[in-house]
Amino acid sequence: MTCPRCSAQNTPGSNFCASCGAPQQQAPPPPPLPQASYGVGAANEPVPQAGDPTGVFRSGDVTVRVEGELVPVVDVELGGRENIYFEHHVLLWKEPRVNISIKSLRGAVKRIFAGLQIFVTQAAGPGNISFSRDAPGQIVVMQLKPGEAIHVREHQFLLATDGVAYDFFRVRGIANMLFGGTGFFIDHFVNESGAGLLLLHGYGNVFTKTLAAGEAIDVEPGAFLWKDASVQMDTNVTNLSTGLFGGTSFTLNRFFGPGRVGIQSMTYHPPMVANEGQQASGINLGGLFNT
Repeated sequence: MTCPRCSAQNTPGSNFCASCGAPQQQAPPPPPLPQASYGVGAANEPVPQAGDPTGVFRSGDVTVRVEGELVPVVDVELGGRENIYFEHHVLLWKEPRVNISIKSLRGAVKRIFAGLQIFVTQAAGPGNISFSRDAPGQIVVMQLKPGEAIHVREHQFLLATDGVAYDFFRVRGIANMLFGGTGFFIDHFVNESGAGLLLLHGYGNVFTKTLAAGEAIDVEPGAFLWKDASVQMDTNVTNLSTGLFGGTSFTLNRFFGPGRVGIQSMTYHPPMVANEGQQASGINLGGLFNT
């Protein structure tokens, strides 16, 4: 350790020079180690949704409150200008003055050949109406900006305001075909006008992972809930060898940023019956034809 005044050599850690008595400058502390991208408590881990959204959400003349604990209920107050649409089996109760009707979806022919629904239920206010997915989980409330697009696992959207366009696309990949129809098609929502509210039901607890450009994460096929349209998805298969006894494979969905990915902790795979996988990939015209 060299004295800055007289250049005398001193013992490392000395506060004063043994020769001239001048104060010695201490070496700066070493820089902190870089934080790992993943690991317990790392900043880049998927972030848990802190329970169901609390308080009142207002968008346009639609007011939403999430109630309940184990099986959450979405309570909606319609002002009369903005309608909402939903799958018919999630309706819990409503005021008699709330009118219920059928809303046709775009691409009816394409939906028929895919074996998907071509209608959803629409509610028009004013009045109060409530919804529940009839399963334990958490509600995700999304306020879509004009033109913003979100991809959602099939049959996990709860409701949306009328200006949010609802379409779908087919995902080609081993992980999506082997694990039933839920992952085979993905719902596509984009806010074209109006309030832009989209509510989802996640099974178990819901986490959000924000991916940087080029960053990737592998997710169990049943755990995928939603993603930004900018996030790309692929299938990653790892072959596991057991030596003389053959082997098996481990299949995950790989997501590439930039954008957000929603992950549900209670992975959902609907039960399959005999030949269901073959029928899901054929033509279904209202149950008249299955090839």
